[in-house]
Amino acid sequence: MASHGHTLCLDRRRCVRRDIAIAPCASRAGARRGTARADVRSRSASVHRTPALPSRQAMPRPSRFVLHAVVVTAVTTASCMHTRSDWRTASREPVGLAPDPAEVKEAVVQVYGARTVGAKGLFGVHTWVAVKPAAAEEWTVYEVVGWRLRSSESAMVVHSRPPDARWFGAAPELYADRRGPGVDELIKRIDKAARAYPYGAEYRAWPGPNSNTFTAWIARAVPELKVDLPATAIGKDYLGSSIVGAAPSGSGYQLSLAGVLGLAVSGVDGVEFNVLGLNFGASANGVKLPMLGRIGSSSERTIRAPASPSNASVSGGEL
Repeated sequence: MASHGHTLCLDRRRCVRRDIAIAPCASRAGARRGTARADVRSRSASVHRTPALPSRQAMPRPSRFVLHAVVVTAVTTASCMHTRSDWRTASREPVGLAPDPAEVKEAVVQVYGARTVGAKGLFGVHTWVAVKPAAAEEWTVYEVVGWRLRSSESAMVVHSRPPDARWFGAAPELYADRRGPGVDELIKRIDKAARAYPYGAEYRAWPGPNSNTFTAWIARAVPELKVDLPATAIGKDYLGSSIVGAAPSGSGYQLSLAGVLGLAVSGVDGVEFNVLGLNFGASANGVKLPMLGRIGSSSERTIRAPASPSNASVSGGEL
């Protein structure tokens, strides 16, 4: 019994010693297992964690302004085109920008433009030149109308009509107003230049020749008008087979490749870049942008002075 008890005692001591020896090992093993689990969780979290996206920089204010202006113009123009989609019933009423010949006896020249009919109106305007000699009882309008070629040999037309009439529903904008002494002589030169227009038998909405090519032809022949056409006057940069010429206002210089690519610089036109017929630039009358035309000026420009450009005075701005 003693030996058996001793054996039991020895076994008990061995078990005690074994428990004492195993406990630290078990603690260390558990710690290692806990560390391993933590590492696995950390790796799993790093794998499934969505990478942080770089913060987006705010769009510069000028860019946001231009973007908003383009969107507003496109929506407004589209709405206007929807309301005048039927050209047969669209208004052709005057809007009150032209003086009444019965009241104003002095000679007057005005240059107008209005959005074209249909989807083209999002990008471009139709322009024309109106004259009233001294003491004349009615206005005479010079313009190019493309559909006239269906029944006539020339798209250029000279006729009597209200110069400020809506263009098939679109309200016209006044680009230049020239009146007073010496303007009768300018009217004679306008008539001569109009009848010498070389592209009367041609018409292309883009890049020209079109109605804006015709108006720019007149302006180049009579630079005293100081016409600063907007960026929406697509076709004004068309020079035919020429590459170098005067800017559309008749002053300064222009480099143009078939009206599709070019550069114009003058005291009236400012600086303009033409890319695929779309104009970007700035002049004393505002910033020029595609679809918008011009930003930063009023809607009328009136010059009252003798024909000499050195004596001209300008009131107001130009749209």
